[in-house]
Amino acid sequence: MSTLSAIVAGVTYRSRNGAVEALSGVTLDVASGEVVVALGASGCGKSTLLGLFAGFVAPTAGQVLIDGVPVTGPGPDRAVVFQDDALMPWLSAEDNVAFGLRLRGVGRAERQQVARDLLRDVGLDGFAGHAISEMSGGMRQRVGLARALAVSPRFLLMDEPLGALDELTRERMQMLLLHLWQASGKGIFLITHSIEEALFLATELVLMSPRPGRIVQRYRPDFARRFLAGEPIRAIKGDPQFLAMREDLAATILAGDEEYARHG
Repeated sequence: MSTLSAIVAGVTYRSRNGAVEALSGVTLDVASGEVVVALGASGCGKSTLLGLFAGFVAPTAGQVLIDGVPVTGPGPDRAVVFQDDALMPWLSAEDNVAFGLRLRGVGRAERQQVARDLLRDVGLDGFAGHAISEMSGGMRQRVGLARALAVSPRFLLMDEPLGALDELTRERMQMLLLHLWQASGKGIFLITHSIEEALFLATELVLMSPRPGRIVQRYRPDFARRFLAGEPIRAIKGDPQFLAMREDLAATILAGDEEYARHG
């Protein structure tokens, strides 16, 4: 089992107006077989924390480790899925998925097979040759997810990947993501603004404070595993326990949101 860890990590940015402390004293593990979701008001440092895990951002305090080894930059053991799918529109779905394998020198026949297998896994069997411009937002996000999985990372880092989708497509993608997670056993770190999405997907949910971002509460929801055990998604999201947790989280987040407190 692998573990991606932030240990008393902090990030302070320098700006024209002085130092901006984005994160302070964050300690968090993302282990294989877990879905860790960060939730909090806008500006609480969720994206900065993901950037630390990805190696895009260097900590100004503390450290980030994979199995005890310091993270010094991006690496093939971590793949990032963005809200903007960041696909290459001049390539087919298959070639987008296979792009990372091509950069690694994997032969054409092998990378085509891997890409087609993954497109089938994300529900896009038969779309390998389609242009990205011919695909809906949900289909593009599936291609982006398949591309991330193609390089066999140990960890998937997901930056609000479903935020731009309509409600029905978003829910379908949530279910797909859980099935892929169950099949792969990878560690997933996901940030979202959706309380409902966080509760449904997380095996550990961390609530972050407004800047500087700190982890102020931790939860261990069991809704993802209940879904994978066969409980229907509508029954889960209508469960009184689910609804009560959703309302408690909303109240906590809004109570710490100064702008909402002034105008809400």
